[in-house]
Amino acid sequence: MVQQLAGAAIVVAALLAAPAQRHSADAAIKPASEQAVKRLADEVRGKGWIVFAARSEKGDWDLFLCRPDGSALRNITRTPERHEAAPQFSRDGRKLLYRRLPRKETIDSNHYGTQGELVFANSDGTGAKALGKSGEYPWASWGPDGKQIACLDIKGVFFVDVATRQVVRRLERKGFFQQLTWSPDGKWLSGVANSYGTGWSVARMDAATGAANAVSRENCCTPDWFPDGRNLIFSNRPLPQKGNNGYGWTQLWSSDAEGKSRQLVYGEDGRHVYGGHVSPDGKYVLLTGNVQENGDAGNAGAPMGLMRLADAPIVAGASKELRAAHPEAKSGPVLVLPTGWEPCWTFAEIPPPSEPAASPTTGDTLGERKR
Repeated sequence: MVQQLAGAAIVVAALLAAPAQRHSADAAIKPASEQAVKRLADEVRGKGWIVFAARSEKGDWDLFLCRPDGSALRNITRTPERHEAAPQFSRDGRKLLYRRLPRKETIDSNHYGTQGELVFANSDGTGAKALGKSGEYPWASWGPDGKQIACLDIKGVFFVDVATRQVVRRLERKGFFQQLTWSPDGKWLSGVANSYGTGWSVARMDAATGAANAVSRENCCTPDWFPDGRNLIFSNRPLPQKGNNGYGWTQLWSSDAEGKSRQLVYGEDGRHVYGGHVSPDGKYVLLTGNVQENGDAGNAGAPMGLMRLADAPIVAGASKELRAAHPEAKSGPVLVLPTGWEPCWTFAEIPPPSEPAASPTTGDTLGERKR
């Protein structure tokens, strides 16, 4: 079944279903109204574009663009013989980088930054060109001016001049091993590290000196920066949790970069939440949620969501354990966007398409259980 979203006037909310239908045991939980969801959709519709990877109608992973309310959806790669994944806009929104790999290879949610070729393209997908061979320039992230990228491999962090492909400097990796992201102000790096008492810590590194500190040590990953360069958004699985056979559910959290003030942004008992990405103005956040781990990149991905950070924390559904831990949490509104993985947002305008739009395939619905 193909999801048709272009020109949608109202995006369905994650919590729009009546509580009596979904969670009859707790009728006191009031989901966001249709009017609140529409206001959020109207509020963000003209705020640039979102790029993300999703399975196309032909079964491969392509890159797609849509407006922040889910409208104007279009495929910008169309390469049925290859997969494209993990797109990032440059900070000015004019360029993209992403990984491109053979279709026969499965995208690995923990190693996608090392898979296939690193590709640069215009923001509309045109002019695509590989920077190196398969596996080169792993975990690449744009520098603030788009002239350099930061990369991470077993030997450490290294900075590459895009025009010449020359490595201009190096830093020790300090336990960082994946998901490197360069801050918008160019002063810091974030990533996942195994040097702070657990194999899955979110950490920060000074991009000039290499000095590093833990931001969160609680089974966390996929960090990304707020535009101020002083705060981070990341996925976190606080322990202990009783649900999911004691394994718990991954939630979206934020923190100052020193790790002194952490708070819940979005969570739901029964669903893992990944793909946190803050809008360029710092007012909204994108997320994905799936019953499967890591956004389910090996299958079809998961519906993306969009919420105001001013509405945080939001807890979806009954989520009794999570609500008990966060009694102040709200229930929305949250927009449900197309099925995708690892979204990225720019406020820059992107040229209109030269071909008709194509839609990604449909996944399970954010805020509802897969049966």
